[in-house]
Amino acid sequence: MSSFLERILASRGKAVERYQRSIQVYEDAARNAPPNREFRRALGAEGISLIAEIKRRSPSKGELKGDLDPAALAASYERGGARALSVLTEPEFFAGSEHDLVRAREATGLPVLWKDFVLDRSQVVAACASGADAVLLIVRILGPRLADLVDEARRWNLCPLVEIFDESDLDVALDANADVVGVNHRDLSTFEEDPTATKRLRPLVPEGVLVVAESAISTRSDVQSLEDIGVEAVLVGEALVTSADPEAKVRELLGT
Repeated sequence: MSSFLERILASRGKAVERYQRSIQVYEDAARNAPPNREFRRALGAEGISLIAEIKRRSPSKGELKGDLDPAALAASYERGGARALSVLTEPEFFAGSEHDLVRAREATGLPVLWKDFVLDRSQVVAACASGADAVLLIVRILGPRLADLVDEARRWNLCPLVEIFDESDLDVALDANADVVGVNHRDLSTFEEDPTATKRLRPLVPEGVLVVAESAISTRSDVQSLEDIGVEAVLVGEALVTSADPEAKVRELLGT
């Protein structure tokens, strides 16, 4: 595991302690959360779906757009044709927050993914309490704990997007009954990119499991090549956040 990832997980481990101390507050709020917007159904609509990401900075690239307005950006994504949003909520390395997620969701009718480094059920409950419709669960981080957190997400009516990188990750995801699998083209252990990961893994994913391609997607050609191999959705962040016209960039990626 890279020292960078270790630092992120150490930071989120401390955050978990705060979430756990407030678990009752989060549970009460989660029981009164707004109706779920069915993230998985949105991705399964005809044609390839785009999950548009709201991300202020990247640990590897630095600041992308630190002064972004999450509500305005989310609205522009929706106008362009995005079918779902992904919002970074990790504060230290990505400058994200739950507030960004709340503002983005309030500005649109799109389902929203809570994107963070989830280590504990308290974070899943906090995601639901914030109004999220889906939560990211990363196989490389969770390992044998994945199945419990998949069940916890569903308990709170959240769609678990289970992130993988290779064949062994896929086996773990399927054993945990994941029905939405995200193939990250960036290896979290080395942070090197492998744009061929989805092409390699897609034939191994059984029918009924939706596939989302993540990272290293920036052009219409990238999206078309993934659609051609049966990928249901792509998650795009940096190319959208840094675009001078995010709405137009969404349309470009979707070919509309």
